[in-house]
Amino acid sequence: MDFVEVRVQVAPELADILVAELGEVGFDTFEDNDEGFCAYISEPDFNPEAVQEVITRYAGLGEIRHEHRVITRQNWNAEWEKNFQPLIIADRVSVRAPFHPKPEGMDYDIVIMPRMSFGTGHHETTALMIENQLTLDHQGLRILDMGCGTGILAIMAAQLGAREVLAVDVEPWTAENAADNAAENGCANIEARLGGVEVLAGEAPFDMILANINRNVLLEDMGAYAQLLPVSRPILFSGFYQEDLPKIDAEAQRHGLRYQSHRTKNNWVSAIFTKL
Repeated sequence: MDFVEVRVQVAPELADILVAELGEVGFDTFEDNDEGFCAYISEPDFNPEAVQEVITRYAGLGEIRHEHRVITRQNWNAEWEKNFQPLIIADRVSVRAPFHPKPEGMDYDIVIMPRMSFGTGHHETTALMIENQLTLDHQGLRILDMGCGTGILAIMAAQLGAREVLAVDVEPWTAENAADNAAENGCANIEARLGGVEVLAGEAPFDMILANINRNVLLEDMGAYAQLLPVSRPILFSGFYQEDLPKIDAEAQRHGLRYQSHRTKNNWVSAIFTKL
């Protein structure tokens, strides 16, 4: 299965509205850029008429240009290698490809090679999640990483001292990629598993949950996450905009999760909740 990338050129004040609307028609990954944003969806789920309907609905509010292309597994790797630059998060975490040299003076060094997987640390949500992880004690914990992408958050958890990490994603190449990246970073305590929330049935509780997905999936699956979290243990959410935080908070409260704090960057949010 390949992805479709829809590249939208639009003013910043209209971009957030379009991202929310495209999320309602199946797009689940977004990347901001200087001209607007890119939205991603698996090719079988792509409906060009639904995209055009969204664009037409808001065309009167400002100029909107859009185009789409299919990104195959092969050209995604080439595209990423061509454009990827090493990244430093919170002055403590290096995120780089295997072909980049290891920087000096970092507390943590994560090596990532995505294969049709999202989550290199360059997107605001991934960086925000890592910044929140750095504030929490992971030592000896059993941790769940839902929507693991490249496995970057699972690897961060392992490097922070987690005893065991289960990384779960619905895309076959993503689970495979997370496993490869875990091995590249010497994290034998990470298990990458294919599937969604259903593969958590029968699992023992987790000491911490990381869920960087998107608003709709978080709202739908939050009850399942809450059932796997002991009292007083944290759950980190990301993949949504600041205006969606009240919805996330309301649903969290329904499942016995209490808001603690959140970080924002370019209107993206990563929030920490704890189980009551």
